[in-house]
Amino acid sequence: MLKTLHIENIAVIERADVEFSAGLSVLTGETGAGKSIIIDSLNAVLGNRVSRELVRSGAERASVTASFESAQAERWCADNEIDADDGEIILQRRISTDGKSTGRVNGVPVTASQLRELGALLLDIHGQNDGRQLLDERRHLDYLDAFGECGEALAAYRETYDAYRALVRESERLSMDEAEKQRLEESLRYRIAELSKAEIRPGEEAELTERRDLLRNSEKLTEHISAALAALYDSDSSAVAQCGNAEYNVSRAGAWSADLAETEEIIRSARLALEDASERLREKQQLLDFSPEEYDRLEERLAQLRRLEKKYSTDEEGLAALLADSERRLDELEYAGDRLAQLEKETAKVYALAEKKACALTDIRQAAAKRLEERVVGELRDLSMPSVRFEVRLLSREGKNALSASGADEVSFVMSANAGEALGPISRIASGGELSRIMLALKNVFAEKDGVDALIFDEIDTGVSGVAAQRVAEKLASLGRTKQVLCVTHLPQIAAMAQQQYLVEKAEHGGRTYTNIRLLDREGRRYELARLSGGDMITDIQLAGAEELLARDERFRASLS
Repeated sequence: MLKTLHIENIAVIERADVEFSAGLSVLTGETGAGKSIIIDSLNAVLGNRVSRELVRSGAERASVTASFESAQAERWCADNEIDADDGEIILQRRISTDGKSTGRVNGVPVTASQLRELGALLLDIHGQNDGRQLLDERRHLDYLDAFGECGEALAAYRETYDAYRALVRESERLSMDEAEKQRLEESLRYRIAELSKAEIRPGEEAELTERRDLLRNSEKLTEHISAALAALYDSDSSAVAQCGNAEYNVSRAGAWSADLAETEEIIRSARLALEDASERLREKQQLLDFSPEEYDRLEERLAQLRRLEKKYSTDEEGLAALLADSERRLDELEYAGDRLAQLEKETAKVYALAEKKACALTDIRQAAAKRLEERVVGELRDLSMPSVRFEVRLLSREGKNALSASGADEVSFVMSANAGEALGPISRIASGGELSRIMLALKNVFAEKDGVDALIFDEIDTGVSGVAAQRVAEKLASLGRTKQVLCVTHLPQIAAMAQQQYLVEKAEHGGRTYTNIRLLDREGRRYELARLSGGDMITDIQLAGAEELLARDERFRASLS
């Protein structure tokens, strides 16, 4: 659940701290007071796209910090090597005026995509425009699969379907007319001959380049190495000779002073080191002994390698891999007839198995569709839609191209809101108020399967009033028994049903606009409910009505326990 929210410099909110509780909570306030900004802040901290316009005018940056408790999130943190031993998950998002943003989870830097991945486990925000996803028929199959827990059957089917598609792709690759086959074979044979003759060896180009550069500078290298050898070894006054002389004399002196033994060893080590250096220089000098023919061969070989690399747009390792692949493809072509006959049998066998698994998946979906219909109709009748009909239309494709990555089924949700009306797409059938209730019903049903502990509804009550508003309030309260629910609302029926009510207020100080968020006590709730019911002119009758509304909803919540 969402425990706390800290906002700094987001739009008209300079600073706000809010503590949340379990159950149903509501945010109320005048239109434009900043309720939507709170939703924007939560979307930001959950990793959704942010804009520099979110940053309060005059501020260098904005930040949102939210703390959660969630077993799912703890497992995500463990998988991503983020410490969450105390059970608290803290998400933070900072936004600068240049549009750049940074995210952290428990102090560890994360990407926006990681925030979104984690956020999906923590909080489900149903905004005013999010109903489009529920109405999008392309997603209805996904919703049905999630509700029916079809994941295991779908994975088993998809494994077989992927194998079938791989066989089809191989067959398509090998199926060509004789002229095309001949052209490809000739091309492959030419490539194989060219690359085989080149005898490509990975790492050769680097070795050749190093040798060539060495020979290219051999004259200067020889001059300096010879001078170094003369100084170190090849003269009577060389360093090795001088060290040998010093070693001899210190050794003789050691006959009269035993403490010179260590000094003698140091000189001996120096002499041996100089002799080793001299030997290394001689070896290097020998490497510089070359003929012009060797240099020409190096240049020719390097030119050959680079020509092939340019021709085939790859490096030495790529050329070697290309040769191996070309040989494999040529073998395939030479035995294509035999392989195609084999593929035909394999493809038919795997397709039959995929069909069988698709049928099993369809059976599971059909059973889930019936359960979903019953659940959604029940939810909608609870929401004062007694004549509603809701149907999950599941069409199973047939024929050669029946199967797809999702099986053989097409799914769409259709409904009739009123008696005597034909079933049709939800978006065309439902009015504004009906659509709000349908979205709440669907969200309520699907929320049981998604594992998310906290739900936020941004004005789910659009177009709802009267008895329907009361039923929506009761449904939100019922949902609040098992999940944390936060609702932005303008309806007194929903506000009164909440266990906690927060007032979002806007004021001006010093020529700047500020938004404040505060938790209302019972008296504060009475006045806010009276305002929601009747506007700014609050009367004793309106206050009495607000008190009656609070008392009635308290009794309803008590009846749920």
